[in-house]
Amino acid sequence: MKFVHLSDLHIGKRVNEYPMIEDQKYILGKILEIIDEEKPDAVFISGDVYDKPVPPAEAVQVFDSFLVSLADRKLDVFVISGNHDSPERVAFGSRLMDSSGIHISPVYEGNVEPRVMKDSYGEIGIYMLPFIKPAHVRRFYPEEEIVTYTDAVKCALKHMGIDCNKRNIILTHQFVTGALRSDSEEISVGGSDNVDAAAFEDFDYTALGHIHRPQNIGSEKIRYCGTPLKYSVSEAGHVKSVTVGELKEKGSLTVREIPLVPLRDVRTIKGNYQDIAYKGFYENTTFRDDYMHIILTDEDDIPDAVGKLRTIYRNLIKLEYDNRRTRENSLIEGAEDTENRTPLELFGEFFELQNNSPMSDEQREYMEKLIEEVWGVSE
Repeated sequence: MKFVHLSDLHIGKRVNEYPMIEDQKYILGKILEIIDEEKPDAVFISGDVYDKPVPPAEAVQVFDSFLVSLADRKLDVFVISGNHDSPERVAFGSRLMDSSGIHISPVYEGNVEPRVMKDSYGEIGIYMLPFIKPAHVRRFYPEEEIVTYTDAVKCALKHMGIDCNKRNIILTHQFVTGALRSDSEEISVGGSDNVDAAAFEDFDYTALGHIHRPQNIGSEKIRYCGTPLKYSVSEAGHVKSVTVGELKEKGSLTVREIPLVPLRDVRTIKGNYQDIAYKGFYENTTFRDDYMHIILTDEDDIPDAVGKLRTIYRNLIKLEYDNRRTRENSLIEGAEDTENRTPLELFGEFFELQNNSPMSDEQREYMEKLIEEVWGVSE
């Protein structure tokens, strides 16, 4: 079985208040061209279809058009909701679309039934597990000890009744430990939402969503395909792509990337104001419509630098300085240890800095409950 793996479309997203909808329409068209050339049996979309739980009307229309185009090609399309999506909204009309080959994960209710596809090697079970938190799973399995995200995912998988003698693929949307991240992802502070990659060892392919850089986790069996577009300046150096996989007999998997060329790229350039203005006007003319992140090295601020540079670089999305003053201001003691501390510890430190006294027992208890509600984890 040949498949195309997509995720994190984030349709309707704005990057530094610049709407990306035109860029998204363009790149979805390019993805359709790749699908026409590759002729896969299935397309996986592993969550974060939209950028917001209540997407704007134009975003819904763009995704609707994309699904219609896929259905016209007589493909099996599998879609799950991510942490940015409303699972109820994404699943709307799923039973009606099912007959058209568009299979959308329902809201998680404690059980995930596989869709079965067949090829010359036999059956393949396709499991669709939308983004879940520990609180989501505890609701259906109160007798299980579910504290972490790994506990939640392992519990959900255990109750799927997977036949490991057959080939199985899962679509899921979680942060798997070891993944390299970007600034555009929404990750819980302190790494509280990590899921151990070993949870997916029984699957022949795990089609992950949530992380925006394409990468394998441990092996190509567990893979993030990444976003089709760059959604932050931290991704300026990334190469976006479509993941194409082929699963033959059990244990035989090949995965490759097909690069995507956007309508407008995201670029970072650094230098003093005079050089950047000169090069933009006379040399970097192909950059003028790209989304630009400019770092000025001038020691003194340039009056109205943003306005002046936007006359050359039309889509300047971020301007900052790298000089003696900014380097001194960026030295924040203890910032490098953020990843190893819990949300409660980080908030406690912030509270003490603001109030010159630690939280009371009552305040601490309130924050513990709030963190449990927001992130679904206990401290």
